[in-house]
Amino acid sequence: MTTADDRVLFEVDRDQRIATITLNNPAQRNSYDAGMRDALARHLDVVAEDDDLTVVLLRGAENVFSTGADMNNAYGWYGEKGKNDAPPAKSRPSQRRRLTVDRKSFGFYHNLMGFPKVTVGEINGFALGGGFEMALMMDISVIGRDTRIGMPATRFLGPALGSLHMFFHRLGPVLARRLLLTGDIIEAGEIEQLGIFTETCAPEKVAARARYWAQKTAKMPADGVVIAKEAFRLVEQSQAYQGEEVASYIFHAYGTNLQFAPGEFNFVKTRAQHGTKEAFRLRDEHFHVPEPE
Repeated sequence: MTTADDRVLFEVDRDQRIATITLNNPAQRNSYDAGMRDALARHLDVVAEDDDLTVVLLRGAENVFSTGADMNNAYGWYGEKGKNDAPPAKSRPSQRRRLTVDRKSFGFYHNLMGFPKVTVGEINGFALGGGFEMALMMDISVIGRDTRIGMPATRFLGPALGSLHMFFHRLGPVLARRLLLTGDIIEAGEIEQLGIFTETCAPEKVAARARYWAQKTAKMPADGVVIAKEAFRLVEQSQAYQGEEVASYIFHAYGTNLQFAPGEFNFVKTRAQHGTKEAFRLRDEHFHVPEPE
């Protein structure tokens, strides 16, 4: 079963009690727009409400997990229509519109983090931005050592992106600050010793190892898993995520409405002048600082 545009694939193995959801937008390295995210949410709802499914395996097509939200039309995420249902205007959305849309967006991530069934991530290639967030939210995560991870969008939208509570809890405050304040992209193998992911392995083994963990957790008592997941969420909410549901979308909405001083890199303006591909090149050029010898 697939969505209408086949960008999110959904398969069910009832014998093993595993559902597999695949982000299927390989031409854009499995980045996703609002429509894809909504399709993913609908499939997750199906799994959550199906008593016969215990595990959901989340993966990306062609050995790439996800490069996060599609930034080709950043303001298009806010869905404002012009006159007579014209496409969204290329202008800054109002702060009230940002808060409304960001609240919905962070509701998706909040629900994924507290999903009542076991979530297993098959993470290869790239896990950037929202893709990195989803990778960190998985109960069980298998990642290739050469997978590139990080939050590069902080370089043009500011360090208040994503669930700050989740970043600090899962990554630790030192690594969280590094990735958010620099926009660095690193390879998963560099932080293997920190135990952030369940298993870090050779890239060619990721799919098989993720399936192994999905099968292993699917053998657990289904009722026990659901009770445990709610208990885990209660503990995390009381210890680490107090205020997360509100704080994340407020910080994001305010933090992405930036004014840029002379000499600071304005991605939206640069993209409008030079196109998306060149804007990314100029972004990386602007933020490059050579290592000292």
